[in-house]
Amino acid sequence: MKVLMIVGSLRKNSFNKQLAAMAEQELGDRASVSVLDWSEVPVFNQDEEFPTPKSVAEARVAVNEADAIWIFTPEYNHSVPGSLKNLFDWLSRPLEDGTPSVLTGKVMTMSGVGGLNTLRYAFAAWMPSLTLFKMRIVPVPFTGVTLNREMFSTDKLELNAAMRTSLKYQADATLQAIAEAE
Repeated sequence: MKVLMIVGSLRKNSFNKQLAAMAEQELGDRASVSVLDWSEVPVFNQDEEFPTPKSVAEARVAVNEADAIWIFTPEYNHSVPGSLKNLFDWLSRPLEDGTPSVLTGKVMTMSGVGGLNTLRYAFAAWMPSLTLFKMRIVPVPFTGVTLNREMFSTDKLELNAAMRTSLKYQADATLQAIAEAE
C-alpha cells in the first residue's frame, strides 16, 4: 500500500511536518510512505494550464501512484493555506488527454496541528472541495492536535495519549479503506 503525505506548511520544521512523521511511524511497515514536494507548484492560471508545468505533472504522477493521500493542514486565518489550496486547484483539473482529475476516487484522510481552530475552521473549509473532487474520505474523525506554549518555544510537537490513539486509529482506518477500495 502506498500513502502519499501532503504537508500544508513548507516551513522546514513545521508542526504539521512533525505530525506527518508521527503518522508515518503509526503506519509502520504496513505501507510505503512518501511526502510530496510541492514547493515549486506555480499559482494556478488557466492560461498556463497546458502544457502542464513540470512541477504539477510530477505532483499528479505522485498522487496517481498513491493508494491514499494523507493531508496535514495548518489553519490560516480561519481557513486553509492558500498555497495548499492552490496545489489542489491544480490537482483537481482534468489532464491534457481529458482524463478526469487524479483526485477522483482517491482514498484520503486529513490531520492538522493548531487545535480547535484546525478542527473548527480548516477541516470544515476543506470539506466542500474534497466532496467536489469525489475523493473517498476515510470514515473516521480527522486528528486535530492542539499546541501549547511550550511547543511554540521548543518548536517540538508533543502528542498526549489521546492524540496518539487518534493518530493510530486514523492510520489503521486509512489502511483499511485502501484495502476496501481495491
